[in-house]
Amino acid sequence: MNVKSIFLASALTMTLMTTGTAMAARDTISIVGSSTVYPFSTAVAEQFGKTGNFKTPKIESTGTGGGFKLFCGGVGVEFPDMTNASRAIKDSEKEKCVANGVKEIVEVKVGYDGIAIANAKTAAPLKLTRKELFMALAKEVPDPAKEGQLIANPYKTWKEINPELPDAAIEVLGPPPTSGTRDAFVEMVMVTGAEEFDFIKAMAKSDKDKFKAVSETVREDGAFIEAGENDNLIVQKLQANPKALGIFGFSFLDQNADKVQGSAIEGEVPTFEAISAGKYPVSRPLFFYVKKAHVDVIPGIKEFVAEFTNEKAWGPEGYLADKGLIPMPDAERKQVAEDVAAMKTL
Repeated sequence: MNVKSIFLASALTMTLMTTGTAMAARDTISIVGSSTVYPFSTAVAEQFGKTGNFKTPKIESTGTGGGFKLFCGGVGVEFPDMTNASRAIKDSEKEKCVANGVKEIVEVKVGYDGIAIANAKTAAPLKLTRKELFMALAKEVPDPAKEGQLIANPYKTWKEINPELPDAAIEVLGPPPTSGTRDAFVEMVMVTGAEEFDFIKAMAKSDKDKFKAVSETVREDGAFIEAGENDNLIVQKLQANPKALGIFGFSFLDQNADKVQGSAIEGEVPTFEAISAGKYPVSRPLFFYVKKAHVDVIPGIKEFVAEFTNEKAWGPEGYLADKGLIPMPDAERKQVAEDVAAMKTL
């Protein structure tokens, strides 16, 4: 252990003592965060617990935003050691971490995932565009009668948006604002769809706040339904109502391929091959973050990270690929693994 690590470990020990929890120091890794990364993290934890000399980590699915809130709460056994994330950490979250003494964070990119817009297999598959999804879900949309004007979203059915789409009520079940999947959906679908309208795209330069409000605000009249962090609940509701759509990660779609199917987005269906090749337009990287101050204090953190970044786990033939994780290219995996082994911080 180098001098810097000794200092950090000592600082953590002092924190534990001052909070009166020194006698209850954990011997189990605590992980929170993304529901999308949860099944991958759980698979690694189970393998880690079976084959290693450490206890199986405790993992909670709190959503990406909720995970960062807990992770950045401070240093000590009452705070998580790691957090899973279906998007990169925001600057505001980094600032909160630093303000609470979490000053060294290791970012681990683990692979890629697509966001599926799915419906029940008992219904016909849909072919959608991001522009159509924006028109279906935005709180305000362009007025078809007045060019360059916005109105409260009037669309009740998909057919009103595009005559080739079903004459079915717009009902989309999706994640809450605390979810990384929601953040990624807004960024890659809603914003991109909004930019299909020239006058809205121009707002990005003329009035950034207005552009953000128009492109990112989801309607609140019942067409979009927040279903929490429970993707299983979305699948159940899609089966009960085949006319509804649901939003969740490709890995969950892959695990429930007998029940739900992904809609084609701009001609590309969400498949392992399409996401891996960069053809499916709604895909994103996945991460987890490690609190470096905990690494030499809570047993097994380095070893857990080593298991996650091992080829037998995250490689093209690894057990995480079987669960729907899209591996990074060879060179990228090699670089990330080297940075993580060195505990390189943000």
